[in-house]
Amino acid sequence: MPDAYTGVGASSFDQTAYDVRAYYALRRELYFDPVATVKPTAQSMNGAAVTFIIQSDLPPATAVLSESTDVSAVASSDTVVTLTLQEYGSAMLTTALLRGTSMVVFDPVVANLVGYNAGNSVDQIAGAILAAGTNVEYVGQAISRATTIPTDKFPAQEVSKQVAGLRRAYVQTIGGYYVAFIHPDVSYDLRQTVGTNAWNDPHAYSQPADIWNGEIGTFSGVRFIETPAPSLVVADAGSSTTTTDVYLTLFLGQEALAKAHSMSDGNTDLPTIVPGPVTDHLRRFVPMGWYWLGRYGIFRQAALRRTESASTIGNNAAAGSN
Repeated sequence: MPDAYTGVGASSFDQTAYDVRAYYALRRELYFDPVATVKPTAQSMNGAAVTFIIQSDLPPATAVLSESTDVSAVASSDTVVTLTLQEYGSAMLTTALLRGTSMVVFDPVVANLVGYNAGNSVDQIAGAILAAGTNVEYVGQAISRATTIPTDKFPAQEVSKQVAGLRRAYVQTIGGYYVAFIHPDVSYDLRQTVGTNAWNDPHAYSQPADIWNGEIGTFSGVRFIETPAPSLVVADAGSSTTTTDVYLTLFLGQEALAKAHSMSDGNTDLPTIVPGPVTDHLRRFVPMGWYWLGRYGIFRQAALRRTESASTIGNNAAAGSN
């Protein structure tokens, strides 16, 4: 008689094995918060809003004084920037059944998800504020976002032009350089234009501890931070005949972005992790979340400039994938 084989399907021991490590979605680095160089350092009290006062300089006195005539006194003036605090936050709620039957300890997974969500959310809030600045230029033939076509690529001379605009407005650098946030698709075009020899790698001008997330080097006096942040691309916002994705490249210096936050009830300049109360009768539902009471805002429009362009490798046929 033929041999009987004990193989797959004949035994209960051949089961699917699992790696009990939790893996997460691909995540971008967080970039925008470090350029919030204006923060309240001498806040008078806790309040619903924080007002920063910008004292205007006196006009230059370049006329020669008359020996027998007194000078005319001039008055000072100021402007204010007010940030009204807003609440942000999110939470997860796990059940006792999940925690009791999961093959991995699920609480660290929740902590990881909530923690990254806090940082990512606040970073996107700051990025959206920066992307809404009023100093904007268009490249190529475009005269507006809606007239941008795929050939309106970011030119190398635009970097020098934006640097000139910042210097003309007396904007101070951040550590000796201006900072630009650039989408990888636009960075590709810029690198093709200038070549690798025009770039200084970060380690050539900065200590490792001072290199920012996403920093790819300097060009023409600007430290470039490469990021696929959602605030840097607007899908299908260009010419209606080409469905062109429009990319925003942001240039800035000191005092472009301000940040304020509540100073009471455990609030800080960053979101706090909040273990929620267990309130059900059987204590099965455990909440975990994050909370932030704060606000970002543009401090000086003159310190923030934006260039809008297309990209050779952009998604110009369908809704953007960013």
